[in-house]
Amino acid sequence: MAGWRCSPYATMSRAPAIDRARSGAAWEQAALRHLQAAGLSLLGSNERFRVGEIDLVMDDRGTVVFVEVRYRGATQFGGSAVSVDAHKQRKLIAAAHCYLGANQALARKPCRFDVLAVDGSVDPPVIEWIRNAFDAF
Repeated sequence: MAGWRCSPYATMSRAPAIDRARSGAAWEQAALRHLQAAGLSLLGSNERFRVGEIDLVMDDRGTVVFVEVRYRGATQFGGSAVSVDAHKQRKLIAAAHCYLGANQALARKPCRFDVLAVDGSVDPPVIEWIRNAFDAF
């Protein structure tokens, strides 16, 4: 799409620590199971572009859902949902434009941005699913 740097990234510019990457992957898998149990189906995961990354792309009965999975073990600086600030939202919107540009069959479908916020420890974590968390406009 015009104006977006949509070339895919094989790797991120700064590699995260191994433990953090494994932890993030585990939370994304838990989020995927949670969303699939609610009836959504997976279209893509870890979709990386120069402008940003989309954790999960799901189909919710014909709506393309771009999902940001956020985890915070401690909440003294706010929960994980508040960490999806305006800057992060812009990156997600740009990545969604790139994803739709690469998947033209989905480009005419309705879209939304959801946040799956996970807080606390693994026994049990608190999962908050925020549907339509922000708009692309």
